[in-house]
Amino acid sequence: MSFENLYEFLAALGQNNSKEWMDSNRKQYHRVRDFYIAWLEAMNQELAGIDPDYFDTPGKKAINRINNNLMFQPLKPVYKNHFGAGLDQITKQGDFYIHIGEKENFIGAGYWHPSSKVLKSIREAIDYNGQELTQILNKKSFKATFGDLLPGESLKNAPKGYPRDHQYIKLLRRKSFAAGKTFTKQEVLAPDFNQRVVALYLELLPFRRYLNNAVTV
Repeated sequence: MSFENLYEFLAALGQNNSKEWMDSNRKQYHRVRDFYIAWLEAMNQELAGIDPDYFDTPGKKAINRINNNLMFQPLKPVYKNHFGAGLDQITKQGDFYIHIGEKENFIGAGYWHPSSKVLKSIREAIDYNGQELTQILNKKSFKATFGDLLPGESLKNAPKGYPRDHQYIKLLRRKSFAAGKTFTKQEVLAPDFNQRVVALYLELLPFRRYLNNAVTV
C-alpha cells in the first residue's frame, strides 16, 4: 500500500461519491486509511524525536473524518476528496496540518477563521509583541517557502480598541493567520517527500509556537 493507492482510491471516489459506492468499496477504503494512519504514526514519532515540545498525536487521533458534515453544508458531496490530518495536535486549530487529495496536496498551520475569543488573544499578542511575529514572517527561509500568510478576509478598519495607525495594523486587521505550501502529486510520490514534510514542520514551528502561545497565555 502506498500514496499511489491512496490517489487511485480518491480518483474512484471522486467519480462515485455516494454511500452506496463507499459501502461496496469499504475494504479498500480501510486499507488506504490504515496506510495513511501508519504513515502518520511514523511521522508522529519522527517529529517527536526532533521537537522536545512536540505533543504526541497517534495516527488514529491525527486523521480527520472523510465524511463531510452535511448538517451544516448540505450541498457538499457525502465524502471529502482528500485525507486530512493534524499532527502536534493539542486542539484542531494550531496543529501541523497535512492534506493529501485528488486535486490538492497541502501542508500548513495556523488559525483559519478562529473564534472571536482566539482572534482577540492573537491580536493582543501582536499588540504586545508584533515585532516577533513580523520577524518570523520576514525570515528569508519562511518567505522562500511560503511567500506570505495565506490570503484571507481582513477588516476594513482597525479592530475595536486599536488605533488606525498602529505599527502592526495590517496584521491586526486579519481574521485568519495561516501559512502553507502546496505539492504536486509527483512531489508526494517522490522518495524525499518525508524529508520535505519534516523540513516544513521545522520552518513552521516558530510561527505555530507564537500563535499557540498567544491563545494559551
